[in-house]
Parts: sequence; structure tokens; C-alpha cells
Amino acid sequence: MPELPEVEVTRRSVAPRLEGARVRAVRTGAALRWPLGTEPASLVGLRIGPLQRRGKYIWLPLLDDAGAVQGGLLLHLGMSGSLALLDAAPAPGKHEHFDLVTDAGTLRLTDPRRFGAVVWSPALDAGMAARLLARLGHEPFDPALTPALLRERLQRRSVPIKTALLAGDIVVGAGNIYACEALFAAGIDPRTPANTLSLARCEKLLAAVRDTLARALELGGSTLRDFRDAHGMSGAFQDQAGVYGREGQPCHRCGSTVQRLVQGQRSTFFCAKCQRR
Repeated sequence: MPELPEVEVTRRSVAPRLEGARVRAVRTGAALRWPLGTEPASLVGLRIGPLQRRGKYIWLPLLDDAGAVQGGLLLHLGMSGSLALLDAAPAPGKHEHFDLVTDAGTLRLTDPRRFGAVVWSPALDAGMAARLLARLGHEPFDPALTPALLRERLQRRSVPIKTALLAGDIVVGAGNIYACEALFAAGIDPRTPANTLSLARCEKLLAAVRDTLARALELGGSTLRDFRDAHGMSGAFQDQAGVYGREGQPCHRCGSTVQRLVQGQRSTFFCAKCQRR
């Protein structure tokens, strides 16, 4: 599943060309998770404003010629979706469910499993967009997210810390691979009850989450199956993973065997020697 780094890499790969582009046509294919929410023809003629990301969503504001916001499109890549910005778009295939045709190229959503979404809303803080974003936690690089605040929020959770990170309502962006890697970097066992972490351990964890996501952004995200950015480039973070996907292999730090367990139907990889409860 594309996580925050992959979504941000995608946003960065399309934003320079799309911002200021005029919408020429909109094509919808097979139904996605939610309906578009407006007539496609109502978007034609509008211009695309500065693209934003919130969690794993991309927001494309739409402006009239006077620069006034006329709503926007909230995009989610689902489990297996990807965006491409095409100069000359070929006829869509069966997994290509949305085209935003602009004078800067065609933004095409490909989503084999159709868990993704393209939804119109009157604003980022109104309509369907507001409902979808309401439960999201802090952005990981938000200065307002301090170790003390993280500990305060975790005090309410008795679930394992890995589960608390994946929930996304405390901090967004720590998807499965990045939660595993951040916990390894912080030396915290993924089974540790979230409400037992001290302030010092929360400080280490928050720093590890930020460092892990920053490295993932530098490396173009992770390509475990088929993720590509809008230019078709794969991510390389998975090649530098300390524990993720390395079950049975020696830990890079101590030489112990990397272990795997299942938490919330997701695989968790960790080193029992380096990571303590």
C-alpha cells in the first residue's frame, strides 16, 4: 500500500507541471471507493492550484480565472494505486479509472484493486474531504507534535506501540514498513504497550519516525510490489531496511536473527535483542 512517503513523492513528481494547468476534460471509469461527487463537466475550464498532501491524501484545489477556489479533488491511491502524468495518454486499460486531462498533460489514476478514490469537495475542510480527514493525527514533521504530546496521546492506549502507530490518529505516515523501521531505530519492541513508554522513549521514537520518513522521501519511497512515481521511477528505501522483510536474516547491529510476528493482520519485523519492551 502506498504510504506517506510514496504519496508525497507522487505529489512532488506531478506538482510542478500541474499547478496552473487548465482542466480540459475529465474521464471516469469503473466506480472507485466513493463517487466523484460532482458532474465531470463542471470541472472543465478550471485551473489547478498548489497541490497539498494530508496524510495519504493529495488535494488538488481548483480555481477560476480570478483565482477563487471552486472546490477541489481529494485523491487516495488505495492499496495498489498510482498516478502518472502523461503527455500523450493512450486509450485507458481496464485498471485505469480516472483521467484529469489538462493542458499540461493527463493525470491518470491506475488502481487494479479499486480501493482508491477521487472525490470532489467544496474545500479541504468541508464536505467529503473534511469527513475523510477528520480522524487523521498530526503530520510527522509538524513542530506541534512534541515528545510530550506524543506521550500524552499514547497514555490513552494499552495496545502494542506498533498498533498505535499504524492507527494514524496520533501521527500519520508511520505505515507498516516505516513503523517497523522506526521502532528498530528507537530500540523499542513492537509489542510494548503504548501507554508504558516513558518521555525519553517517546523522544527517541518521534526522532526515529521523522528520520525514517525523511530517508524514505530521499530514496523515493518503497517499492515492494508495483509502486512508481508519476515518472515511472521506483523507490529504493526497501533496499536499506534494517528489519523489514528480513525474517531469518542476521540483524545488521547485533547479528541476532530478525524475527517476524503478526500484529493486526500485518507482518511485524524486529530484533528481539536490539529492541526492548
